[in-house]
Amino acid sequence: MAFSTSFSPPIVPFNTKSFQPFSPSLCFLKPLDQNVPLMSYKRSCGCMGIHCSSEVGPPSDPMNGRQHQIPHMAPFNMTMREVALSQSQSSYKWRRVLLKVSGEALAGDQEQNIDPKVTMAIAREVAAVTRLGIEVAIVVGGGNIFRGASWAGSSGLDRSSADYIGMLATVMNAIFLQATMESIGIPTRVQTAFRMSEVAEPYIRRRAIRHLEKGRVVIFAAGTGNPFFTTDTAAALRCAEINAEVMLKATNVDGVYSDNPKHNPNATLLETITYQDVMSRDLSVMDMTAITLCHENKIPVVVFNLNEPGNISKAIIGERVGTLIGGM
Repeated sequence: MAFSTSFSPPIVPFNTKSFQPFSPSLCFLKPLDQNVPLMSYKRSCGCMGIHCSSEVGPPSDPMNGRQHQIPHMAPFNMTMREVALSQSQSSYKWRRVLLKVSGEALAGDQEQNIDPKVTMAIAREVAAVTRLGIEVAIVVGGGNIFRGASWAGSSGLDRSSADYIGMLATVMNAIFLQATMESIGIPTRVQTAFRMSEVAEPYIRRRAIRHLEKGRVVIFAAGTGNPFFTTDTAAALRCAEINAEVMLKATNVDGVYSDNPKHNPNATLLETITYQDVMSRDLSVMDMTAITLCHENKIPVVVFNLNEPGNISKAIIGERVGTLIGGM
């Protein structure tokens, strides 16, 4: 003889006092219609059968009788950073930039190798633009501590050894700048061209791009990792590798002049100039290798004065500042 037994779960009374609806919308069970696409429901919680609705109207203002505007919600599965990026693309000229900071500029008034006031000014301006969703990478020089080209030949020091010492100087500047940025809440990563795993990450292109996409500032140190190449060339190379839209060169001068202003008082500041003019007139802006790299990869270069307050943020968001090389 066979018996059929069915069990039903006990019915638990609904306790209204313990029920806490999701704020700001009311959540209730609702079967999904097979004929209606999932994305057509409003603010789906991601659980089958759970439907969150914001049908409750906006509160009215008792003073003037008008309804408050509900802010626009982010699209489904879109992070707040991606929303900021989409908004910044329409508002600002650049989305991803590479900032080249010369070592001499970090020295400030030359009383010491690194001026903390200069690094803090850089950190605050970079922080202001990263909060807008703009991705910032930085290449630092080392001329404030050791310049390989200047020391080559001294006491039997060959050029390769001198350049390697200069690369180590850029790592010192990068670590100092990283510490300054993180002290005001900017997530930062230092990547070096040769391995120094105790203090920094090795340079990996895809990892660097991923850091930028997550809103971190990436500082590239140790140049290209090879002697006979300047940090300007390293900046142009990294700019092309990470697909940055512009290279911003922060120096101690206002931009590119028609002649050396120290020797010619009638020299004028140029607002725009082509790559060919820089190379043919041998203007001491960047070395020829860096200019050639920017020219071949169609990377515009903005040269501006680091010591002028606000110049970094202006240059990053695309405002007119200094000299634009290879204007679009």
